[in-house]
Amino acid sequence: MSPSAAWAVVVLTGVLAYALKLLGHLAPSRWFAHPRLRRINELVPVVLLSALVVAQGLATRTHVVLDHRVAGLAAALVALWRRAPFPVVVLAAAVASALVVRLGG
Repeated sequence: MSPSAAWAVVVLTGVLAYALKLLGHLAPSRWFAHPRLRRINELVPVVLLSALVVAQGLATRTHVVLDHRVAGLAAALVALWRRAPFPVVVLAAAVASALVVRLGG
């Protein structure tokens, strides 16, 4: 892809994002008042973040890879389940992952 085509894609994507945002502001607020729609809107960020974590933690390009990252994810899940503060969750994941790498796993 040529640099000018890449810039065209970037600009077009920005214009599209702005148009979608504008449409959201122009929509009547009663459209978003339904409890089911409000609940879905609350859950969308959680679902997207979960999908990102799984994709980054278990995949390399197009292959599923079980390596040290799985240990980090498992440690993070345990820390979250125990309701640890976020910095503790991140530290637990990093330490678990580093230990598996260090031990040759």
